[in-house]
Amino acid sequence: MDASPNKPAIEQIADRITDAVMEHRLPPGIKLVEEKLASVFGVSRTKIRQALTLLAQEGLVTLHPNRGAFVTRPTANEARDLFATRRLVEPEIVRCVIARASELDMARLREHLQQEAEARAEGDRRRIIRLSGRFHILLAELAGNSFIHKLMTELCPLTCLIIALYDAPQTPACPEDEHSRIVDAIDAQDEATAIHLMLHHLDHIERELKLDATPSRDIHWESLYG
Repeated sequence: MDASPNKPAIEQIADRITDAVMEHRLPPGIKLVEEKLASVFGVSRTKIRQALTLLAQEGLVTLHPNRGAFVTRPTANEARDLFATRRLVEPEIVRCVIARASELDMARLREHLQQEAEARAEGDRRRIIRLSGRFHILLAELAGNSFIHKLMTELCPLTCLIIALYDAPQTPACPEDEHSRIVDAIDAQDEATAIHLMLHHLDHIERELKLDATPSRDIHWESLYG
C-alpha cells in the first residue's frame, strides 16, 4: 500500500510493513523487534507498537504477551479457509465490477496490467508479488463495497504470507496472464466467463501450495527493509 503524506505516521508504518509482507521480505513467523523497527522508521517505539496493534487487528501480525509481535504464521487449515473465503467473495466482486465499472475504472485496470507486464519484463520479483496482490484489492475497490474492499485488503497480504510459507519463496502470488484474461472478460461484460476465470485463478494458486508439507522458510535479514 502506498503511503500518503497526509496519513498519520502510524498508518504509514503499517503500510510499509504490509508491503514488506506482500513482497516476501518479511516471512511468516519472524519477530518484529520494536527497537529495530523504531530505528528503521525513525520514530518512537510507541508509534511502532501502535502500528503493530493495527496490523494485529487485521490479522497480519500476532501479538504474544511477554514475547512481542510476530508476522502471522497461518496453518494449513487456515490457508484452506482463506482460499474458501476468497472463492465466496471474489465472484461477487467480479459481478459488481461488471455492473458498475466505468471507462475510467477499466482504464485503471488496464494500467495496472501494464505495470504487472513491466515488472515481469524487468524481472522485478518484489514488484510482481506486490502488484499481484494489489490487482485483487483494486478489483474490490472498483466493486464499490467498502466492507468487501476492507476484507480484501486483509486477505491479500495474508495470501502472500501463505504463499511464502507453503511454496517456493520466489513464486509469484498470481500466475502470469490470468489477470489479463479476467479483465478481458469483465470488459466484455461476460459475467459467467469472468467468474469462471477468477475461480480457476484462485484454484490454480491454491493447487501450487504444498499444504501437506512442513513449512520451512529461511530468513534473509539483510533484505527485510530494502
